[in-house]
Amino acid sequence: MYSSKYLEILIEELVKLPSIGQKSAQRLAMHLLRATREDAMRLADAIRTVKEQVGFCSVCGNFSEGDPCLLCRDSERDGRLVCVVEQPLDVIALERTGQFKGRYHVLGGALSPLDGTHPDNLRIRELLERLRAGEIQEVILATNPNVAGEATALYLSRLLRPMGIKVTRIARGVPMGSDLEYSDLVTLARALEGRQEVE
Repeated sequence: MYSSKYLEILIEELVKLPSIGQKSAQRLAMHLLRATREDAMRLADAIRTVKEQVGFCSVCGNFSEGDPCLLCRDSERDGRLVCVVEQPLDVIALERTGQFKGRYHVLGGALSPLDGTHPDNLRIRELLERLRAGEIQEVILATNPNVAGEATALYLSRLLRPMGIKVTRIARGVPMGSDLEYSDLVTLARALEGRQEVE
């Protein structure tokens, strides 16, 4: 029990954040209490603004302040090439390499029946609609190199191959069991360059 119900509410909300346990939530709450009012309000305003102004691109599913997003509107990007990733953070990781100049498609997760994630829960239908439009010639499957990511890549490759579109998978430069967002730039760049057609 805390001496303030407001402090207790703040800690309860902070615990809901990923990777934040009770002790970390208490430390964050204490930091916010000691921060200046201006610093705390800037944080509150930043949270409010991102919730009000940032949504998802209706084309690729990435985070966006407008619709479509900047990457989908960029006429310099190659519309014949689309890189399929699990989450918006994967787009950020790949963009940091400076190697990929195509477009993206964010699935919103990976297949994991044990966790209740099935094809209908992902943005696979939207991907198929984009492919039927006829501009895309190659799909790069850049799902994470773990069990769920591999299952998703295999499912998509079997679904897409009959459409006559080239389907490639990022090279194995990214270690098994890791997430793209934590990979270093050189590894990600080599993985993109060394992609291979899915058989």
